[in-house]
Amino acid sequence: MFKKLSFSTLGSAFLLLALSTVAYAAEETAIAGLRYFAISVLAAGAPVGFAAFGCGLGMGNAIRGGLEGIARNPEASGKVTVTMLIGLALIEALTIYALVIALILIYAHPQSATIAALFAH
Repeated sequence: MFKKLSFSTLGSAFLLLALSTVAYAAEETAIAGLRYFAISVLAAGAPVGFAAFGCGLGMGNAIRGGLEGIARNPEASGKVTVTMLIGLALIEALTIYALVIALILIYAHPQSATIAALFAH
């Protein structure tokens, strides 16, 4: 019951945000461009935070598992450490991908020239 309620709540929130950007896109003023930019910034910032949180949890679990493996078998510490470091690099790459997508959302949207002109005064 709780999962169904949370998925419907998330779906409703997603539709609300998606439809509100369409409503803002209908206006042709500089303020509408600024609203769109503000929504883009929020849409870019939240996933980066979620990605960093999830990758931090994954890195913590990987380090814990690597240290437990080294504690059980100290002779294999070289192989475990190399494998753990490769895994940590791949986990960190996921956060960097989220950051790249966020930067694209912020700086490469269609109304960036209008917003830059608005802040130039």
